[in-house]
Amino acid sequence: MRKLITLFGVIVMLALSSSVEAQVQVYSTDNLEYSLELPSPTWRAVSGRDAAHEHPEFLNGDKLSGYLRVRKETIEANTTMADLARRDMDQRLRFLPGFIEGKEEGFNGRLDGVTVSYEFTQTGKPMLGRIYFLQADNRTAYVLHFTGLRDSISRIRNQTDSIARSFKLK
Repeated sequence: MRKLITLFGVIVMLALSSSVEAQVQVYSTDNLEYSLELPSPTWRAVSGRDAAHEHPEFLNGDKLSGYLRVRKETIEANTTMADLARRDMDQRLRFLPGFIEGKEEGFNGRLDGVTVSYEFTQTGKPMLGRIYFLQADNRTAYVLHFTGLRDSISRIRNQTDSIARSFKLK
C-alpha cells in the first residue's frame, strides 16, 4: 500500500510539473534583439507605439495587475547598473506623485544587474514599480520596468523575477 501511495504521489508531481512547464510562453519576434519567457497565460504582449517605432509591452491581465515595458539603453563604458538605476531614480521617477524610494538589490539571471523598487500613487491608488537593470555588454543595458497596484506587483514578484531571469539576447 505504501508503494502505491508513493507511486501515485510521484505521478501527480510529474503531471503538475509538466502542466506548469506548458504554461510558460517564450516571446520573441524577428524585429526584436531579445526573447523572454512569460510565466503564465495571463501575461500577454500588446503593441506599444511611439513616434519612432513599434515595440511590445506586456500585461498580466490588465495594466493594474502588472504592466511591463522593456527599453534598451546605450550607456558609457564605465557605467554600472547601480549608476544607471540611481540616474533613473533621480531623473525620471523622483517626480511621480507620492514617490517613495525602495531598496536596490543585486540580480542574477541570463543577464546580471540590479533591481530597484519604488512606490507611488496614480489616480489615488497605491502603486508599485519594480525595475530590473540588466547589463548586456559594457555599452548596452536593458531595462525591464514593471508597474501595477502595490498588492498585485507584490504578489507576482516571483513572476517578475522569472521574466527578468529568462531575458536573453538572440
